[in-house]
Amino acid sequence: MNNKIKNILKDLPKSPGVYIMKNKEDEIIYVGKAINLKRRVSQYFSNSTNKGAKVDAMVSHIDHFEYIIVENEVEALVLESNLIKKNRPKYNIVLRDDKQYPYIKITNQKFPRILKVRKIQKDKAQYFGPYPDTYSVNNAIDLFQLLYKIRTCNLNFEKGQTLERPCLNYYISRCNGACIGKENEENYLKNIEKVSDFLSGRNDDILNILLEKMNNESMNLNYEQAAKWRDYYKDLNILREKQKITNSNYENIDIIAISRGKSEIVVQVFFMRNGKIIDREHFVLKDDFKESDSEIISSFIKQFYLDLTYIPKEILVDTYPNDMDLILEFLKQKKKSLVSIHIPKIGTKKELIEMAKQNADEMLYKIEKAKEKRERKNSNGVNNLKNILKIDKLERIECYDISNISGFNSVGSMVVFTNGIPNPKEYRKFKIKTVKGADDYASHREVLSRRIKEFIDLNKKQKSKTGFGVKPDLILMDGGKGQVNIALEVIKQFDVDIKVAGLVKDDKHITRAIIYNNEEILINKSDPAYKLIYQIQEEAHRFAINYHHNLMRKTMKKSELDNIKGVGEEKRKNLYKYFKTIDNIKKANVEELMQVPLIGKKQALEIYKYFKLKG
Repeated sequence: MNNKIKNILKDLPKSPGVYIMKNKEDEIIYVGKAINLKRRVSQYFSNSTNKGAKVDAMVSHIDHFEYIIVENEVEALVLESNLIKKNRPKYNIVLRDDKQYPYIKITNQKFPRILKVRKIQKDKAQYFGPYPDTYSVNNAIDLFQLLYKIRTCNLNFEKGQTLERPCLNYYISRCNGACIGKENEENYLKNIEKVSDFLSGRNDDILNILLEKMNNESMNLNYEQAAKWRDYYKDLNILREKQKITNSNYENIDIIAISRGKSEIVVQVFFMRNGKIIDREHFVLKDDFKESDSEIISSFIKQFYLDLTYIPKEILVDTYPNDMDLILEFLKQKKKSLVSIHIPKIGTKKELIEMAKQNADEMLYKIEKAKEKRERKNSNGVNNLKNILKIDKLERIECYDISNISGFNSVGSMVVFTNGIPNPKEYRKFKIKTVKGADDYASHREVLSRRIKEFIDLNKKQKSKTGFGVKPDLILMDGGKGQVNIALEVIKQFDVDIKVAGLVKDDKHITRAIIYNNEEILINKSDPAYKLIYQIQEEAHRFAINYHHNLMRKTMKKSELDNIKGVGEEKRKNLYKYFKTIDNIKKANVEELMQVPLIGKKQALEIYKYFKLKG
């Protein structure tokens, strides 16, 4: 335990709250909640044994931590779940919904718009979904705009924005021209209400309109137009029906089951609305630390229901979650009525949970089969590379890359492939601290020195067998002799035994050979080894560039706004959220700036004067 941690532990309150563990790079590696912050956080650093593999690994990487005090445990649960979803800490169970199903949004504006969005915001808009069929969502929005002439422009009518001449949509009768004062607001809102009622399932009027149009066009032998209305009808039915099973009790239930594999967990969710299974989703979670089913389902429920617009009165599960009472209170406050969670033992509900479990098992089987296929392919690459380099063991390969723009904000990346497969939880980022300007060799020397020193220190303490605590079998340098020699010098300096190879490029910047033991070894592009090193190289580039871009974005934001008196982190966030870009902030007048939360007249004047004086 370092002095930073000791000092913070002394001052920890006994209040409920959330604690945020960070490593040396100031990255969030774990977020937790506590009813008593002092007691809970102190437990991590006590001398007691049997904390578990996950806690031991996590604590070995904690450099410092922060905490946020809240009013009660439910607030702590909500804040914890938000921080986990936002930051995806390495040691938390993280719900990763890579599908990012879209929602249909009806904006909270004068003359509301209908949009497709991927995220729900707290902006008083109406959200419907999520919908798994993006194509149907696009066509549905197009239909609503066609039937009811819903505007597509982003004019802010609350601020009195208008146009002298309307856009093309007005002239082709797809908009009544709200921008030029031609639209009747009362009629417009009635049409918006019709769309809202349809998406809420309160009526099928729009479907009846489509059937009527389809039949009329067909009777008039306009088969192309009839087919168009037929396709719209099909798309709306996909959004509304997608019916799997019926239940005469007209219940609203979510059914959740899990299936565990070798390294992944599949969580299957079925959605029953008005007695019909209308949709299903599956989520894949990493099972790195083999936590209990109760912990898995608890983390899933908290993150899954955090942003959902609708929560049913009943949730069926195959395992009771940890924090059951707390989760029920959280759901009750969100729904504003009681929610039950239980494991059905008999009858139709038991059959529903068995169906969800069967689907979870089937999805897991497909995922594991696909993974086995990838592993076989990558194994061929590893074995081929072992033969080329005449290396007996090649389990862990590390590849390093440097990224900067004219030497500014230089960063290094370390990507790790284990048995030929990317291992993102072992990736590491480096801010270059000792090198000024674009010096690739010196930057590589710093990064490798820090990495090898960390390996030696951790092994002396016998603390970690992950991350920096593991010695690579091969270091790949993204470059030729110069980069390889730098790596060899660092390894010799620290007296460790690690093999080093470089990737030599041709005039077109395409890898043509491996340099190893001071010898260039040409490789064929069709060889499995070439495909493997190409994948490793691209991953190192991607990881370094993404990290560099993130730092650049942060730097740009700070350089512009942090020089203004009174503008702190919250005000800066609000300004960017409202105006989207720094250019829009520069162009804003005092009245427009005052529309931003926390920006009063005095602060608006400061911002306005700053940019006007700066020119």
